[in-house]
Amino acid sequence: MPPAVRRLLIVHHTTSPTLQELFEAVRSGATTDEVEGVETVTRAALRATAVDVLECDAVILGTPANIGYMSGALKHFFDTVYYPCLEETRRLPYGLYVHGNNDTGGAVRAVESIATGLGWERAHLPVTVTGAVSKDDLTACWELGATVAATISPV
Repeated sequence: MPPAVRRLLIVHHTTSPTLQELFEAVRSGATTDEVEGVETVTRAALRATAVDVLECDAVILGTPANIGYMSGALKHFFDTVYYPCLEETRRLPYGLYVHGNNDTGGAVRAVESIATGLGWERAHLPVTVTGAVSKDDLTACWELGATVAATISPV
């Protein structure tokens, strides 16, 4: 009997061409042929639901850094899913990518604080990008997607 397919959820707030590039690199890594047995599902932060989280085996979060914090859309996502997922998703592997023009520290701290409250476990260090995107940034995002997917691969 083949192993069950695992599900990776990417919840993102993609508000600019820069964030679109990062999102596409993460998704490309998550869907690489090198990782088998993982289905990747993407949801915009304002559309993602508690059911999406309850049905996944890992999550990657993407956000701009807005005024030293995560985007309002990602905060809304957390507000929506926190209590319905609190007990059911403990130890859920997660990853994070953040883009900011000047600083990403506040956004990373905020997301990690909420993820810790949910009992989620970081599967990869956050990928933070400040300013223009470089080839190294895209590679780091690809590796984020591939690593988190590999973490839950049944193969």
